[in-house]
Amino acid sequence: MIDHAPHIIWCLPFVLLLAGIALFPLFAPDWWLKRYRWFALSLGALVVVYYLFFFGGAGRMASTAHEYLSFIALVGSLFVVSGGIHVGLRGRYTPKQNVMLLAVGSVIANVVGTTGAAMILIRPYIRGNGWRFAPFHLVFFIFVVANCGGALTPIGDPPLFLGYLVGVPFLWVLEKLWYKWIIAIVLLLVAFYVLDQRDYRRQSHRERVEAEREDKLRFDGLHNLIFIGVIIVAAFIQRPLFLREVLMIGAAAGSYATTPRRIHKINEFHFRPIEEVAILFAGIFATMVPALDWLSANAQVIGMTSPTGFYWATGSLSAVLDNAPTYLTFLATAMGLFHLSMTNPADVMQFAAQHADFLRAISIAAVFFGAATYIGNGPNFMCKAIADHAKLRTPSFVEYVYKYSLPVLLPILIVTYLLVR
Repeated sequence: MIDHAPHIIWCLPFVLLLAGIALFPLFAPDWWLKRYRWFALSLGALVVVYYLFFFGGAGRMASTAHEYLSFIALVGSLFVVSGGIHVGLRGRYTPKQNVMLLAVGSVIANVVGTTGAAMILIRPYIRGNGWRFAPFHLVFFIFVVANCGGALTPIGDPPLFLGYLVGVPFLWVLEKLWYKWIIAIVLLLVAFYVLDQRDYRRQSHRERVEAEREDKLRFDGLHNLIFIGVIIVAAFIQRPLFLREVLMIGAAAGSYATTPRRIHKINEFHFRPIEEVAILFAGIFATMVPALDWLSANAQVIGMTSPTGFYWATGSLSAVLDNAPTYLTFLATAMGLFHLSMTNPADVMQFAAQHADFLRAISIAAVFFGAATYIGNGPNFMCKAIADHAKLRTPSFVEYVYKYSLPVLLPILIVTYLLVR
C-alpha cells in the first residue's frame, strides 16, 4: 500500500484530460483536431514536473514512462504490421459469411489486437455489405471485433496489456475469462445473425443468388504474420530492460519496409491514428499517476467492496471514457482494499491469485463495456470514420446508445456477468 499519496487536487489533470477526450470530439471536433496535442501534453507535463521536483516521485514517474513505452510499442507495432495485411474479401456477403467474418475477427483480435483486427477487416466488411449496408452492420462489427473479441490475451485489448505490464500473469486472462468470452461472442453473433438474416431476406431473389455465387477470399502481405509472431514472443520478454520494446519496434520497421506500397495504398494506411494514440496516452499515463496513487491509498474511503460493484463501476466509466486508464484506476482501487499496491508486481500477482473474482470483474468490464459508445475504445471511432468516408449510413452517438447498446449489448453484458461468476 502507498504510504503517502498526493493531494486529491492532483487528480484534476487526469479528470480534465479524460473529460476532454470524451467531450471535445463530440462538441468541438475542429478545435480538438487542431489542439489535442498541447491539451494532452500540457496536462501531462504539469504532473511530471510536480512528481519530479516537488513530490519526490522521480522513480515512480520513471516506472510509468517505461510502462508507456511498452504500451505504445505494442499498440504501434501491431497497428503497423496489421496495415501491411490485406484481406481481399470480394463479392456481396450473406448473413452466414458475415457471421464467419465477425467470428474470425473476434479470434484474431487476440493476436493482432482489437485495433489491428478492426483495421484489417473493416474495409472488406464494408465492401462486402455495401450493397445492403445498414447501421447495425457497423455496430456489431464494433461490438465483436473492435472490443469484445480481444478479451482472451493481454495483446487483445489495451486495458489487459496494461494489466500485464504491472504484473498480471500473461495467461491469467485466458484461464479466467475464456468462458465469459465464449458466452458474449456467441450471444452477439446470434443477435447479429437474426438481424442480418431479416435484412437479407428483404433483398431481391436475383441479388441473393448472385451474392451466394461470387468468389470471396484473397490475402496479400501474409509475410507480416512472421512479424506478428516476433511481437507476440517479445511480449513475454521481461529482461534485459527495453529488449521487448526494441524487438516490437524492429518488427514494425521490418513490416513497413517489406510491405509493397500497393497494399498500404489499398488499406489506406497512414500514421495519423497511431500518432493521436501516442500523444493522448502520453498525457493519460502521466496524469493518471497521482490518481492511481491516491486511489491506492484511499480505497477504503470509496466504499466499493464487492466484485459486482467494481464490474458496474468499471464498465460504466469504460463506456464513456477510455477503457485503458479506467481499468488501471479500478485495479488500483480494488488492490487498495486488501492493502496491496499496484506499483509492486508481487502485490499484483498476489491479487490475481487470491482475489481473482475482483480482477475478473474489472477486466471483463473494461473490455466489454468499451463497446457501449463510440468513445469507449480507440478503434470504435476509427471504424465509424471509415464507414462515413465510404458514404454509408452510420448511427449517431445517441442512436448508437439507445438503439443498440442499451437494448442489445447491455442485456448480454448482464447475462455474461451473472451466468457464470
